[in-house]
Amino acid sequence: MATAGVVAEPKTKYDRQLRKRVFDGESIVFIILRKSFSFVNLRLVSNVDEGCLGQPRAKSICSFLQELNDAVKAKFVEETPATLIDTNPSFFSQFTVVIATQLPESSLLKLDDICRKADIVLVAARSYGLTGLVRVSVKEHCVIESKPDHFLDDLRLHNPWAELKQFAKSIDINDKDPVVHKHTPYIVILVRLAEKWADAHDGNLPSTRQEKREFKDLIRAHMLNVDEENYKEAVESSYKVSVTPGISDEVRQIIDDNSAEVNSSSSDFWILVAALKEFVANEGNGELPLEGTIPDMTSLTEYYVSLQKIYQAKAEADCLAMEHRVKDTLKRIGRDPDSISRAYIKTFCKNARKLRVCRYRSIEEEFSPIVSEVQRYFTDEDYSYAMNFYILLRAVDRLAANYSRLPGIFDSEIDEDIPRLKTVAASVLSEMGLIGASLSEDLITEMCRFGGAEIHPVAAFIGGVASQEVIKLVTKQFVPLRGTFIFNGIDLKSQVLVL
Repeated sequence: MATAGVVAEPKTKYDRQLRKRVFDGESIVFIILRKSFSFVNLRLVSNVDEGCLGQPRAKSICSFLQELNDAVKAKFVEETPATLIDTNPSFFSQFTVVIATQLPESSLLKLDDICRKADIVLVAARSYGLTGLVRVSVKEHCVIESKPDHFLDDLRLHNPWAELKQFAKSIDINDKDPVVHKHTPYIVILVRLAEKWADAHDGNLPSTRQEKREFKDLIRAHMLNVDEENYKEAVESSYKVSVTPGISDEVRQIIDDNSAEVNSSSSDFWILVAALKEFVANEGNGELPLEGTIPDMTSLTEYYVSLQKIYQAKAEADCLAMEHRVKDTLKRIGRDPDSISRAYIKTFCKNARKLRVCRYRSIEEEFSPIVSEVQRYFTDEDYSYAMNFYILLRAVDRLAANYSRLPGIFDSEIDEDIPRLKTVAASVLSEMGLIGASLSEDLITEMCRFGGAEIHPVAAFIGGVASQEVIKLVTKQFVPLRGTFIFNGIDLKSQVLVL
């Protein structure tokens, strides 16, 4: 059963916190809300009823969280997050993910340090006027099922194995029967014609632009009619023959990572990477395990089914070889050879080309970024406003710590708060190595005019982004944000700053 928790502090005089909802069906998640209502305001929180009047907000929200999913067991804690962070850091060790919203910089830094020491994922979210941010912080997050939007099919046309070559040779691509000719799979056409090209070019496949054009002409020359869809597919996919053999740079970095030198405390992911490295050097002959799937194509049913079986058999053989490598690796480091399931190994093999490892700098380290990166964002027209908001959100916390209130909270003091915020922002810039740099005067004014307000649509949007990242992190599918996500509600733009 999954668990969701909420901690909220009593209402402050200038509280403008709006409704927040959290749902979790996969893992243990803990949510921190900095500002809260000690007495629930029915005008702002439409879900509550009269029975909630006089009740702590955390308690009221917790009951509604429970209603979202019967599989979730919700609990609440009545304590200020700052006190909890300062006096009971071990409290957080029971959670998988901690979601912190509206925490000031000082508390966020401490919480990030606590979570990192306990290897807990921290997701920080903030909504402030017409801007907001989301930041993921964890030492390392490994993704097998990254599910990229666009990825080249793993057909191995640049390096067909024996069974695929044998099947291709069993089909006469010069057959004059119009039905057979129009329904020969383009994979077969490309394997046969690539072999023909290599025989005429000292064993080399087309590589230059001119050679690729000539190869397409070779394919067209074998057409009997202009309406043969399979040959059109072959022409469109001819570039797959020229794919450079081997492994992508990103996967190569993972294989060569120091973490691939495994021991008994290594995670299952890195044990599989260690086995993968051995597979590539031996059974794979420089290639990763085959995925084993083929796309739809114009083909006779019997040809397509045969191709499917050939690809699946190769993928199964590669997976079996990987399984042996994994077991050997587990034995070598003193772990149970069956401690990693075959299903997990199979998933790893199928997604071997799409592995991703995300490592995040701590939030404290991010506050001392590489100066050249900050300068690049400042001078880039597309990113300059996002960078301005990032600096100003930090400056707001500094000013609030000095004056015990957010800038612009009183309309009568906005004019005084503007130069104060500008001065504090200049000091933040200086700490980041940008001495003499200036921020947008208009944005400084706007940040004071916001007065710490959380505008419902902006808060909902930021909450949606944060919840999406939590789902990615818990399921370990898709690649989470690699930096600080900044939302600019003035121009309706979103950017990610990697600092």
